[in-house]
Amino acid sequence: MAWVTFDLFSALIDSRAGGTAAFDRIAAGHGWDVAGRDLYDDWDARNKASQKDLPAQPWVTFAEHSRRALDAAYAARGLRADPAEDAAALLATLPDWPLWPDVEAGLAAVARDHRVGILSNVDDELFRRTRAAVLVDDDAVLTSERLRAYKPHPDIYRRAAEAGVDVHVPASARDTRGALEAGLAVVRVTRPGHRVDPAGPQPEHEVEDLTQLPAVLVSVAS
Repeated sequence: MAWVTFDLFSALIDSRAGGTAAFDRIAAGHGWDVAGRDLYDDWDARNKASQKDLPAQPWVTFAEHSRRALDAAYAARGLRADPAEDAAALLATLPDWPLWPDVEAGLAAVARDHRVGILSNVDDELFRRTRAAVLVDDDAVLTSERLRAYKPHPDIYRRAAEAGVDVHVPASARDTRGALEAGLAVVRVTRPGHRVDPAGPQPEHEVEDLTQLPAVLVSVAS
């Protein structure tokens, strides 16, 4: 039985849809004429950049990265609001962020023969708010909080491998490249809006739907 981990915010959850809806409500509440999708994309890019720089800093929670990223996004756009309050409001909507349609059936199919887990840049408490939390056992969840590292730094993948992870299933370019460069076996799931980094290593295996994963794992996880 192989331990197969999934990325949370791209492979399992349509975070752009969920985050955009949240930012639409936040912008409307402030009376801003700003598209929620634009705010989400700005915040998300800054949040990932903040996480990428973490190895040179003391440990910072995902929630704090989110606040810092929103503070910077507001400053760049000249928007006046409390970033701490709005970041908390954003993360409070995590239970509403939708799973991709194939997730429940796909994870159930993989779980028949393998251990199913999560490898994600998230805090434990935030993960428990998501719709994915009920689909995996807690002892198979590897968060950035538990591993004290953030993607795409090699440490998070190496620590996952040391914990016993055999295969990782990413969707985003940075997660795919990070896992491959750290030596993890990878099966990438293709999701709208996500592409492989053309300058990085290419995954040997891809699936369009997680229900296709068990067949691929026969050779990858053997």
